[in-house]
Amino acid sequence: MNTVEPVSIISGGATERKQYLWENKKNENFTFSTYTYRSNQQTEVAFIRVQITFLLFVVNKVYLISRCSLKPANKKFTNLKHDYEMAFTNDTQVMPCHEDSGDIPTLTFDFMSISMLANLENNALVDVIGVCKSSGEVQTLISRNTNRELKKREVLIVDQSNTGVTLTLWGSQAEEFDGSLQPVLAVKNGRINEFGGGKSVSLMQSSVLQVNPDITEAHKLRGWFDNIGSTQEQENISGRTGAVGGGFPTNWMTLKEAQENQLGCGDKPDYFTTVATVLLVRSENSLYKACPTAECNKKVIDQNNGMYRCEKCNREYPNFKYRLLLSVSLGDFSGNQWATCFQEAAEALLGMSAQEVGDLFHDDKQFQEVFNRAAFKTCIFRLRAKMESYN
Repeated sequence: MNTVEPVSIISGGATERKQYLWENKKNENFTFSTYTYRSNQQTEVAFIRVQITFLLFVVNKVYLISRCSLKPANKKFTNLKHDYEMAFTNDTQVMPCHEDSGDIPTLTFDFMSISMLANLENNALVDVIGVCKSSGEVQTLISRNTNRELKKREVLIVDQSNTGVTLTLWGSQAEEFDGSLQPVLAVKNGRINEFGGGKSVSLMQSSVLQVNPDITEAHKLRGWFDNIGSTQEQENISGRTGAVGGGFPTNWMTLKEAQENQLGCGDKPDYFTTVATVLLVRSENSLYKACPTAECNKKVIDQNNGMYRCEKCNREYPNFKYRLLLSVSLGDFSGNQWATCFQEAAEALLGMSAQEVGDLFHDDKQFQEVFNRAAFKTCIFRLRAKMESYN
C-alpha cells in the first residue's frame, strides 16, 4: 500500500471500537477508532469528525473499506505492531461484506506480568491482564485544559506474580464498571503513569478494555484467583499508602456497620475501609518458617537434620524465610473485631520485617515487646470480609 495514494478496497474485521470526544475552540465532534484485521495484521483506523460512522461498525463483522489514506502510526499513542494506521476522509466508503469471509481473528494481546510493570518508564504502553481485587468509587474531576467534568474510577488488579497495580478507568467505562464479582480485566494499550515512586496503568483513547475475555490467560488467571489468589496479600506497585495491606480507601464503614450489613456472608468476599485502633496483637503462632523461594510461601517442615522440606515444591532446603501471620484485635467506637494481617500488612503494623522479628524469637522479652509496641496504634485499615469453613 502506498502512503500517498488513497487506499483501494480492502477487507477488515472490526474487533474493537472506541468513542471519545474531540474538540477545538470552534466546535466539538465525536471521533472514534477501531482495531481491524487484514491478513492477520492488526492496524488501527482513526475516524476524524465523522459521528455517524460510529454507528455503522459492529464488532466481529467484516467490512470493505475504500478511499482512506495511510499514515505512519504514532507509536506514542499505540503499541500495535503495524507501522501504519488508516485515516478516513470525506471520500472514504465503507460497505458491509456479506460474503463468507471465514473466521474473524480476535484482538491479540502481548501481556506483561504486573510484577514487571515497575521496571517500565513513565508513559510506556503495555498490555496487561489481572483480576479486579477491589474497586474504588467514581470520582468527578475538572479538566484544567477544558474545564470539563471527567469521571474517574481506580481499580486494583492482581495476577499470578502476586503483585497488584492500580488501573484507572475514565468516562463511561468508569461509570458503568462493576467490580463486585471481581472480573478478569484485559487491557490493550494501557499507559504507564508514575507518581510518588509507584506505577499505575491508565486507559487512554486508544486503549481497549475487555471484561472476562474468553482467552487462555483469563481462564488461568480465574482459576488461580479463585483457588489461592483471593486469600493472599499482593504487593501493590502503585505505592498506595494509608490502608494496611494496600487497596483503596473506599466503602467506609464502622466495625459494627460491617457486621450489621453481613459483609462476607455471600459467595464472594466483601471489602471495606475503616479507622480502628489496635487493641491487641497475639504473639502466639504469629511467625512461621516458609519455603525460601520467591514464588512459594508454603510452611516448611523441619527435618531435624539441618534441612527444611517444602511439600509444595517437593524439595528440601538448608534454609528458610520467616513469614508473619498476625491475629489482631481491632476496635472503634462502635465495637471490636478480630482480623488477620498477612506478611506486608503485618510488617507495616509491627514496623519490622519478618526476618527481624524472627531474629528475636529466642529472646522472649524482646520478642513480646515487638507486639506490645503495636498496641493502641490507630490506622486506616482496608479489610476483606469472607466467611470461611475449615475441616
